[in-house]
Amino acid sequence: MPELPEVETVRRGLTLKMSGRRILRAELRRPDLRRPFPPALAALLDGARIGALGRRGKYILIELDADGLLLLHLGMSGRVTAGNATLPAGPHDHVVLTLDDGTVVTFNDPRRFGLIDYVKRDEAAQHPLLAGLGPEPLEPGFDGRYLAATLAGKLTPIKAALLDQRIVAGLGNIYVCEALFRAGVSPRRLAGSIGVMRADRLATGIRSVLTEAIAAGGSSLRDYVQADGELGYFQHRWAVYGHEGEPCPGCDCGGAVRRIVQSGRSTFFCAKRQR
Repeated sequence: MPELPEVETVRRGLTLKMSGRRILRAELRRPDLRRPFPPALAALLDGARIGALGRRGKYILIELDADGLLLLHLGMSGRVTAGNATLPAGPHDHVVLTLDDGTVVTFNDPRRFGLIDYVKRDEAAQHPLLAGLGPEPLEPGFDGRYLAATLAGKLTPIKAALLDQRIVAGLGNIYVCEALFRAGVSPRRLAGSIGVMRADRLATGIRSVLTEAIAAGGSSLRDYVQADGELGYFQHRWAVYGHEGEPCPGCDCGGAVRRIVQSGRSTFFCAKRQR
Protein backbone atom coordinates (compact mmCIF):
# COMPACT_ATOMS: atom_id res chain seq x y z
CA MET A 1 0.00 0.00 0.00
CA PRO A 2 1.38 3.45 -0.84
CA GLU A 3 2.77 5.19 2.22
CA LEU A 4 3.30 8.86 3.01
CA PRO A 5 6.08 9.50 0.44
CA GLU A 6 4.09 7.94 -2.41
CA VAL A 7 0.90 9.81 -1.50
CA GLU A 8 2.78 13.10 -1.10
CA THR A 9 4.47 12.59 -4.47
CA VAL A 10 1.10 11.99 -6.14
CA ARG A 11 -0.35 15.05 -4.38
CA ARG A 12 2.44 17.28 -5.67
CA GLY A 13 2.10 15.97 -9.20
CA LEU A 14 -1.67 16.38 -9.21
CA THR A 15 -1.37 19.91 -7.83
CA LEU A 16 0.54 20.98 -10.93
CA LYS A 17 -2.22 19.63 -13.17
CA MET A 18 -5.39 20.25 -11.16
CA SER A 19 -5.13 23.27 -8.89
CA GLY A 20 -7.05 26.23 -10.28
CA ARG A 21 -8.77 24.20 -13.00
CA ARG A 22 -12.47 23.48 -13.38
CA ILE A 23 -13.96 20.00 -13.80
CA LEU A 24 -15.93 19.95 -17.07
CA ARG A 25 -17.11 16.36 -16.76
CA ALA A 26 -16.99 13.71 -14.06
CA GLU A 27 -17.49 10.08 -15.08
CA LEU A 28 -18.13 7.48 -12.37
CA ARG A 29 -17.91 4.15 -14.15
CA ARG A 30 -19.06 2.10 -11.18
CA PRO A 31 -21.03 2.94 -8.01
CA ASP A 32 -18.26 2.15 -5.52
CA LEU A 33 -14.70 1.22 -4.72
CA ARG A 34 -13.99 -0.05 -1.21
CA ARG A 35 -17.18 1.69 -0.16
CA PRO A 36 -20.05 3.25 -2.13
CA PHE A 37 -19.49 6.69 -3.59
CA PRO A 38 -21.36 9.51 -1.84
CA PRO A 39 -24.85 10.21 -3.26
CA ALA A 40 -24.82 12.54 -6.29
CA LEU A 41 -21.01 12.63 -6.33
CA ALA A 42 -20.87 13.20 -10.10
CA ALA A 43 -23.17 16.20 -9.75
CA LEU A 44 -20.99 17.62 -6.97
CA LEU A 45 -17.89 17.25 -9.17
CA ASP A 46 -19.32 18.52 -12.48
CA GLY A 47 -18.37 22.17 -12.89
CA ALA A 48 -16.50 22.38 -9.59
CA ARG A 49 -13.47 24.65 -9.33
CA ILE A 50 -10.42 22.89 -7.86
CA GLY A 51 -8.48 24.71 -5.17
CA ALA A 52 -5.51 23.48 -3.16
CA LEU A 53 -4.56 19.82 -2.82
CA GLY A 54 -3.54 18.73 0.65
CA ARG A 55 -2.59 15.51 2.37
CA ARG A 56 -3.40 14.02 5.75
CA GLY A 57 -1.54 10.81 6.47
CA LYS A 58 -2.18 8.58 3.45
CA TYR A 59 -5.20 10.59 2.25
CA ILE A 60 -5.22 13.22 -0.52
CA LEU A 61 -7.59 16.12 0.14
CA ILE A 62 -8.81 18.11 -2.88
CA GLU A 63 -10.58 21.43 -2.27
CA LEU A 64 -13.66 21.95 -4.45
CA ASP A 65 -15.43 25.28 -4.84
CA ALA A 66 -15.91 27.33 -1.67
CA ASP A 67 -16.54 24.61 0.90
CA GLY A 68 -16.22 21.12 -0.59
CA LEU A 69 -13.45 18.59 -0.04
CA LEU A 70 -12.81 15.40 -1.99
CA LEU A 71 -11.10 12.75 0.12
CA LEU A 72 -9.11 10.16 -1.81
CA HIS A 73 -7.26 7.04 -0.68
CA LEU A 74 -5.25 4.88 -3.08
CA GLY A 75 -5.70 1.60 -1.22
CA MET A 76 -3.66 -1.42 -2.28
CA SER A 77 -3.60 -0.95 -6.03
CA GLY A 78 -4.98 2.50 -6.77
CA ARG A 79 -3.21 5.04 -8.93
CA VAL A 80 -4.21 8.54 -9.97
CA THR A 81 -2.70 9.94 -13.14
CA ALA A 82 -3.20 13.23 -14.96
CA GLY A 83 -2.50 13.55 -18.68
CA ASN A 84 -4.12 14.00 -22.07
CA ALA A 85 -7.03 12.04 -23.52
CA THR A 86 -5.16 10.23 -26.27
CA LEU A 87 -5.24 6.84 -24.56
CA PRO A 88 -8.49 4.82 -24.45
CA ALA A 89 -10.02 4.17 -21.03
CA GLY A 90 -8.90 0.96 -19.38
CA PRO A 91 -11.13 -1.62 -17.69
CA HIS A 92 -10.06 -0.44 -14.22
CA ASP A 93 -10.37 3.30 -14.88
CA HIS A 94 -13.25 3.76 -12.44
CA VAL A 95 -13.32 7.56 -12.08
CA VAL A 96 -12.39 9.96 -14.88
CA LEU A 97 -12.36 13.75 -14.53
CA THR A 98 -11.99 15.93 -17.62
CA LEU A 99 -10.67 19.40 -16.75
CA ASP A 100 -11.20 22.68 -18.60
CA ASP A 101 -7.74 22.62 -20.20
CA GLY A 102 -8.20 19.11 -21.61
CA THR A 103 -6.32 17.31 -18.82
CA VAL A 104 -7.83 13.95 -17.93
CA VAL A 105 -7.45 12.77 -14.33
CA THR A 106 -7.99 9.03 -13.94
CA PHE A 107 -8.40 6.91 -10.81
CA ASN A 108 -7.41 3.38 -11.77
CA ASP A 109 -7.83 0.63 -9.17
CA PRO A 110 -7.80 -3.04 -10.22
CA ARG A 111 -8.51 -4.39 -6.72
CA ARG A 112 -10.91 -1.60 -5.76
CA PHE A 113 -9.46 -1.16 -2.26
CA GLY A 114 -9.20 2.60 -2.70
CA LEU A 115 -11.94 5.04 -1.77
CA ILE A 116 -13.35 8.43 -2.65
CA ASP A 117 -15.51 10.46 -0.30
CA TYR A 118 -16.90 13.99 -0.21
CA VAL A 119 -17.20 16.16 2.88
CA LYS A 120 -17.77 19.79 3.78
CA ARG A 121 -14.38 21.39 4.37
CA ASP A 122 -15.18 22.65 7.85
CA GLU A 123 -16.23 19.13 8.85
CA ALA A 124 -13.11 17.34 7.57
CA ALA A 125 -11.38 17.15 10.95
CA GLN A 126 -14.34 15.15 12.29
CA HIS A 127 -14.45 12.72 9.36
CA PRO A 128 -14.16 9.14 10.70
CA LEU A 129 -11.12 8.44 8.53
CA LEU A 130 -9.25 11.56 9.65
CA ALA A 131 -10.39 12.29 13.19
CA GLY A 132 -8.12 9.81 14.96
CA LEU A 133 -4.92 10.39 13.01
CA GLY A 134 -1.74 11.26 14.88
CA PRO A 135 0.63 14.09 13.99
CA GLU A 136 2.31 14.43 10.60
CA PRO A 137 5.92 13.23 10.96
CA LEU A 138 7.31 16.02 8.77
CA GLU A 139 5.58 18.85 10.60
CA PRO A 140 6.71 20.73 13.73
CA GLY A 141 5.73 19.00 16.93
CA PHE A 142 6.81 15.53 15.86
CA ASP A 143 10.07 14.92 17.69
CA GLY A 144 11.73 12.65 20.20
CA ARG A 145 9.97 14.26 23.14
CA TYR A 146 6.56 13.60 21.59
CA LEU A 147 7.47 10.01 20.70
CA ALA A 148 8.86 9.18 24.13
CA ALA A 149 5.79 10.60 25.88
CA THR A 150 3.31 8.91 23.54
CA LEU A 151 5.02 5.51 23.66
CA ALA A 152 5.44 5.46 27.44
CA GLY A 153 3.80 2.41 28.99
CA LYS A 154 3.00 0.71 25.68
CA LEU A 155 3.76 -3.02 25.70
CA THR A 156 3.60 -3.54 21.92
CA PRO A 157 6.78 -3.82 19.82
CA ILE A 158 7.99 -0.45 18.56
CA LYS A 159 7.38 -1.43 14.96
CA ALA A 160 3.71 -2.13 15.62
CA ALA A 161 3.40 1.13 17.54
CA LEU A 162 4.80 3.17 14.65
CA LEU A 163 2.34 1.53 12.26
CA ASP A 164 -0.50 2.73 14.48
CA GLN A 165 -1.89 5.75 12.60
CA ARG A 166 -3.10 7.23 15.90
CA ILE A 167 0.52 7.63 17.03
CA VAL A 168 1.94 9.00 13.79
CA ALA A 169 0.14 9.47 10.48
CA GLY A 170 1.29 8.08 7.16
CA LEU A 171 3.90 5.50 8.08
CA GLY A 172 3.76 1.97 6.69
CA ASN A 173 5.80 -1.20 6.72
CA ILE A 174 8.59 -0.12 4.37
CA TYR A 175 9.50 3.21 5.93
CA VAL A 176 9.16 1.99 9.51
CA CYS A 177 11.70 -0.76 8.76
CA GLU A 178 14.03 1.78 7.16
CA ALA A 179 13.65 4.34 9.94
CA LEU A 180 14.30 1.76 12.67
CA PHE A 181 17.48 0.71 10.87
CA ARG A 182 18.68 4.30 10.63
CA ALA A 183 17.95 4.87 14.30
CA GLY A 184 19.61 1.62 15.41
CA VAL A 185 16.42 0.53 17.20
CA SER A 186 15.30 -3.09 17.20
CA PRO A 187 11.80 -3.64 15.80
CA ARG A 188 11.24 -6.10 18.65
CA ARG A 189 11.96 -3.59 21.41
CA LEU A 190 8.88 -2.75 23.48
CA ALA A 191 7.57 0.69 22.60
CA GLY A 192 7.40 1.70 26.26
CA SER A 193 11.15 1.13 26.64
CA ILE A 194 12.05 3.76 24.05
CA GLY A 195 13.72 6.47 26.09
CA VAL A 196 14.29 10.05 25.03
CA MET A 197 17.65 9.37 23.36
CA ARG A 198 16.33 6.52 21.22
CA ALA A 199 13.18 8.48 20.52
CA ASP A 200 15.28 11.40 19.27
CA ARG A 201 17.19 9.10 16.93
CA LEU A 202 13.98 7.48 15.78
CA ALA A 203 12.21 10.77 15.04
CA THR A 204 15.27 11.90 13.08
CA GLY A 205 15.36 8.60 11.17
CA ILE A 206 11.68 8.84 10.31
CA ARG A 207 11.99 12.40 9.02
CA SER A 208 15.13 11.70 7.01
CA VAL A 209 13.88 8.57 5.27
CA LEU A 210 10.54 10.19 4.40
CA THR A 211 12.22 13.33 3.06
CA GLU A 212 14.62 11.33 0.89
CA ALA A 213 11.84 9.07 -0.37
CA ILE A 214 9.68 12.04 -1.40
CA ALA A 215 12.64 13.56 -3.26
CA ALA A 216 13.03 10.24 -5.11
CA GLY A 217 9.35 10.09 -6.10
CA GLY A 218 8.51 7.37 -3.60
CA SER A 219 9.02 3.64 -3.96
CA SER A 220 7.40 1.87 -6.90
CA LEU A 221 6.28 -1.53 -5.70
CA ARG A 222 3.64 -3.37 -7.71
CA ASP A 223 1.05 -0.79 -8.79
CA TYR A 224 2.32 2.58 -7.59
CA VAL A 225 3.20 5.30 -10.12
CA GLN A 226 3.51 9.06 -9.85
CA ALA A 227 0.80 11.39 -11.16
CA ASP A 228 2.52 11.61 -14.55
CA GLY A 229 2.73 7.82 -14.82
CA GLU A 230 6.45 7.65 -14.02
CA LEU A 231 7.85 5.21 -11.49
CA GLY A 232 9.41 6.27 -8.20
CA TYR A 233 12.90 4.97 -7.53
CA PHE A 234 13.48 5.07 -3.76
CA GLN A 235 13.18 1.26 -3.71
CA HIS A 236 16.75 1.24 -5.07
CA ARG A 237 17.88 2.97 -1.86
CA TRP A 238 16.27 0.66 0.67
CA ALA A 239 18.86 -0.30 3.25
CA VAL A 240 17.09 -3.35 4.72
CA TYR A 241 13.58 -3.75 3.35
CA GLY A 242 13.50 -6.70 0.94
CA HIS A 243 17.23 -7.43 1.48
CA GLU A 244 17.05 -10.57 3.61
CA GLY A 245 20.41 -12.36 3.74
CA GLU A 246 22.36 -9.48 2.20
CA PRO A 247 25.12 -7.58 4.04
CA CYS A 248 23.93 -4.62 6.08
CA PRO A 249 24.81 -1.47 4.12
CA GLY A 250 27.23 0.85 5.89
CA CYS A 251 27.28 -1.51 8.85
CA ASP A 252 30.38 -3.20 10.26
CA CYS A 253 28.43 -5.88 12.14
CA GLY A 254 29.69 -8.62 9.82
CA GLY A 255 26.19 -10.05 9.67
CA ALA A 256 23.31 -9.87 7.25
CA VAL A 257 19.82 -8.45 7.07
CA ARG A 258 17.27 -10.67 8.80
CA ARG A 259 13.56 -11.07 8.17
CA ILE A 260 11.00 -11.88 10.83
CA VAL A 261 7.20 -11.72 10.79
CA GLN A 262 5.44 -9.30 13.11
CA SER A 263 1.66 -9.00 13.12
CA GLY A 264 1.56 -10.83 9.79
CA ARG A 265 4.03 -8.46 8.09
CA SER A 266 7.65 -8.93 7.13
CA THR A 267 10.17 -6.98 9.19
CA PHE A 268 13.73 -6.50 7.90
CA PHE A 269 16.49 -5.46 10.28
CA CYS A 270 20.06 -5.94 11.48
CA ALA A 271 20.06 -7.88 14.75
CA LYS A 272 23.49 -6.57 15.78
CA ARG A 273 23.14 -2.90 14.86
CA GLN A 274 19.56 -2.47 16.06
CA ARG A 275 19.12 -2.73 19.82
